[in-house]
Amino acid sequence: MKRPLRLSVLVAGMALISAGVLFTACNKNDNGNNGGSDAAGLMAFNLAPDQPAVSLALSGNIITNTPLAFGNYTGVYLGIYPGTRQVQSYDFTTSSPIATTSSSFMTGRYYSLFVVGANSNYQNLVIEDKLDSLDASTNQAYVRYVNAIPDSSAPVITFQAGGADVVNESAAYRHASEFTAIAPGNVDITVSNGGNIQANRSITVEANKIYTVLLSGLPGATDPSAAVQIRYVGNGTLSAGSTQQKSSTAGRQQIP
Repeated sequence: MKRPLRLSVLVAGMALISAGVLFTACNKNDNGNNGGSDAAGLMAFNLAPDQPAVSLALSGNIITNTPLAFGNYTGVYLGIYPGTRQVQSYDFTTSSPIATTSSSFMTGRYYSLFVVGANSNYQNLVIEDKLDSLDASTNQAYVRYVNAIPDSSAPVITFQAGGADVVNESAAYRHASEFTAIAPGNVDITVSNGGNIQANRSITVEANKIYTVLLSGLPGATDPSAAVQIRYVGNGTLSAGSTQQKSSTAGRQQIP
């Protein structure tokens, strides 16, 4: 029988997943974030390779203390007010809007915001992470991917573990997969369209940890910093038991 996930770390009064999935307590009057028990959680990423400094706002309130460079993210889930919110991204250097969308956030749920696109064509992609649906009793790792490579092709993405393909599928631009259970250890990841999108990487995943693989960059780019690349972050750790209270301060962090 599936054992339910226990959300055990308390930050600003809300039960959360342990060690790395932490809501940050913010002044409600400053930026519209919410560290209280009625919070939703939002982790934000800049995956737009030609946007070196992106600011983010919800309903007109800035939620990033410092702008996110390409390949940076908030590092933790920020506690935000639930409800239907306008999601806005800006070019920090000019204060010009990049993209605006509307999304609904529910109390106690976790979300990721990916700023994607290139060449004056951008989008705020908001995904519910559904972390509370993952099973902590299997001692598996959970891994998903987001295809943020702005291209009309649908490259093939593979995750190989233990000599077998765990994931092998085509994915269009802006597609975010569900989390897949993978045995702890090495995972070989490739993304390829047989042409100008080619990248591979091996990562090591640990039991009960949750990961997002980020496929980003410009197809055919000669600048290595903007070329197609595979990066990943840890969303958190599943816990079936209690842990001590922890807290964290959000900032910008480089995605490895």
